[in-house]
Amino acid sequence: MLKNPEDRRARRSRKLLKESLLELMKCKTFSDISVRDITDAADMNRATFYLHYSGTAELLQNVEEDLLSELQELIDAHMQETVEVGSVAPVFEPVLDFAVEHRETCAILFNGSEASGFFQALQRLVHENGAPLVKAWFHPRDPRLTDYLLNFLAWGFIGLLKEWFDQGMSLPRGELLDAAQRMAEGAAAGLFPREKGGEAP
Repeated sequence: MLKNPEDRRARRSRKLLKESLLELMKCKTFSDISVRDITDAADMNRATFYLHYSGTAELLQNVEEDLLSELQELIDAHMQETVEVGSVAPVFEPVLDFAVEHRETCAILFNGSEASGFFQALQRLVHENGAPLVKAWFHPRDPRLTDYLLNFLAWGFIGLLKEWFDQGMSLPRGELLDAAQRMAEGAAAGLFPREKGGEAP
């Protein structure tokens, strides 16, 4: 059975609106972008925009949520292996490949962070996925140290990725992966004594 053509049209409209917003954010700050700017770029009327979004802020939030949802699915697919081998390596490589695949969108959101919660959302994602690993591998006595470590790593990785993009990804991918892994594991090992045989909670 064919899917509802109304659903297909709605998905297409939302996709065009998101693409138009991202294209505009390449040359304008988010606060300067109006609904009319977006609908003009998408060749769409304002009424159609308001069928899907209450305003530009909700549209931007939806762009971010789509990206973060895909990233979470990717992390979920590699989390068990990461726990089993006791290293972040299994999840680092696919996450980096994901960032490269969505490089343009990530770069736009990084540069437009004054108008969005994208950095904060990434920080929460690192914390939510990293906290069980820290608990399984290190059994920290003070949960506040886990928070400090994960916040440190989240902002560090965001900065590392942004710098890599800004430099045109000139550092070979393998070297970046190795550096990121060593920094993460070095920071954790310096804060917590590693206990052998740690199991996932």
